[in-house]
Amino acid sequence: MRIQVLPLIAAGLLVVACGSAQQQQQEASDTSAEAAESSAPAEGKVDSAQGPDGEAPPPGGTGTMIVTYQDAQSPEAIAGRDLMQGDQLLEDFAEDINQTLNLPYDIQLHGSQCDQANAFWQESEITITICYEDASNSQRIFTEAGDADPDAAAINAEYATFYHEVGHMAISVYDLPVTGREEDVADQLAAYILLTPGDDGKIDPESVQAVKDFARVFAASGAGTQVSPGALADEHSLDMQRVYNLDCWIYGSNPDANADLVTSGQLPEDRASGCPAEWEQLDQAWSTLLDPYFK
Repeated sequence: MRIQVLPLIAAGLLVVACGSAQQQQQEASDTSAEAAESSAPAEGKVDSAQGPDGEAPPPGGTGTMIVTYQDAQSPEAIAGRDLMQGDQLLEDFAEDINQTLNLPYDIQLHGSQCDQANAFWQESEITITICYEDASNSQRIFTEAGDADPDAAAINAEYATFYHEVGHMAISVYDLPVTGREEDVADQLAAYILLTPGDDGKIDPESVQAVKDFARVFAASGAGTQVSPGALADEHSLDMQRVYNLDCWIYGSNPDANADLVTSGQLPEDRASGCPAEWEQLDQAWSTLLDPYFK
C-alpha cells in the first residue's frame, strides 16, 4: 500500500496562499524517545536552527531524509524488518518527506531492532527510528483480532506511527511552539496529515483506515489494564484516551462519513458533539505551523 499524503496537503496550502500504560503495555505501543530509553542513547538538546555539527543550515533547506535498515536478530525484529522492507515502507516515508518539506539538514530514518515495540525521534542524533518490533507487534495484534489482512493493517498503523514521530521532528527542527503535551500534539499531526482532504476535496479512505488501525493498537494495549500512578504521571495520555482522541478527530474531519463511530457507541456522543470544532482547531493550527516549510 502506498499512502502519499503530505504532497497533497502542501499543494492545498499553496492554493490557499495564492488565493488569499499502563506502563508495561504502553511500552508495547508508545511512539516516543522517552519510552525507548533502554534501547536508545540519552537524548540531548540540539539547537533547531543548527545542524548536527552546530553549523547553520543552508538557506532554503537542502536536507534529505535518508533511509537505513539495520540488522535484525530476534524473531520479532526479523518479522518486523521483513514486513517493512517487503513493502519498502521506510523508502515511502522518506520520499513523502523529501518531496514535501524543506529540511534544514539531513535526517536519518532507521529501521532498527530495539527489543521492544516502539518508535522515536532522537534529537541529538537527528534520527527517527522505527523499531522492527513495533511492526511485528501490530502484525500480532491484527492477526489475533482476526483481520483478513493483518499485514496491511500493521503497515497502516506504521504510517500513523511515522507521522507521529514527524510531529516530534517538526517541533524540534523548525522550533515550533507547543501549547500542550508534545505527545498529544504529535498524535494531532499524524491525524492532520492522514485526515486532511487532498486537492480533490476528498479524504483518502486508506489514510482514514491508517488512523483507525493506529487507534486499534492503542485499544489492544489499553484494554482491561489497571491504571497505575506511573501511567497517570507519564508524558503520554493513557492508551484509551489516545483511542478516543483519534476517533474524535476521524469523526470531526468528516462526520457524515464516520457517523458509525457514534452510532456504534465507539465514540461517546458527549465527546462527538465537539469533535468537528476540535478538528477545525487542530487543522488550523497545523496548517499554520507547517505552511512556511512546505516546498
